[in-house]
Amino acid sequence: MVHLLVHMHGRDTKKPQCPVGECRCGHIDALIAMRRELEELEELVLTDPLTRLFNYRHFSQALEQEQERTHRTGQPTALIMLDLDRFKEVNDVWGHEVGNQVLRHVAGLMVSLLRKIDIPCRYGGEEFALILPGTPLPRAVNAAGRLRAAIAASPVMVEGEPLFVTASMGVSVFLRNSHLSADAFVKQVDGLLYQAKAEGRNRVAHPDLESMTPKGQVGIEEKAALYGVD
Repeated sequence: MVHLLVHMHGRDTKKPQCPVGECRCGHIDALIAMRRELEELEELVLTDPLTRLFNYRHFSQALEQEQERTHRTGQPTALIMLDLDRFKEVNDVWGHEVGNQVLRHVAGLMVSLLRKIDIPCRYGGEEFALILPGTPLPRAVNAAGRLRAAIAASPVMVEGEPLFVTASMGVSVFLRNSHLSADAFVKQVDGLLYQAKAEGRNRVAHPDLESMTPKGQVGIEEKAALYGVD
């Protein structure tokens, strides 16, 4: 998995050398096998087995780390909360296996459309959380819009028939001067997600750009990015 390997790039992958210079060493072979098993266990702890995205446990840790990075560097951390619309109907009409197929399909779209540094997670059920490090609000909203459009335009084929699904999203950013905890930040963005649901679904809700930027500092490029010009 590309996004997992990116976050594990610091691990030393060189083969250990036998201390007495033997070409074949049973102890070294056992050590390599143990290392492989440890890496597999670490991946299982961090990932959702169905979608192969990061799981809730890793999401919680990663969000706190990115918030701390924002406090240190001043670079904003964006968060997208995504929920599939009327997903219960998919399970009720088509069955849970098709529902699982839809979840895997949407997860694949996330991985293909996001950057390698982004952190896509399965938050629970049909809800996903996407952490975008170093991303201002206009770019985050633009990324969410592209993902929303891709989901709506990319059906899952079921028994030769296209099954279309849509997603609603909430987007906001954590700034250097913010004092929200990780839980409070998630709750804020989750509120925007449900705003998108209430406004008709298949849309992205976000704070007004000018309300989050000091007066006079909203540039033409930021406005263009926010309203769909990348």
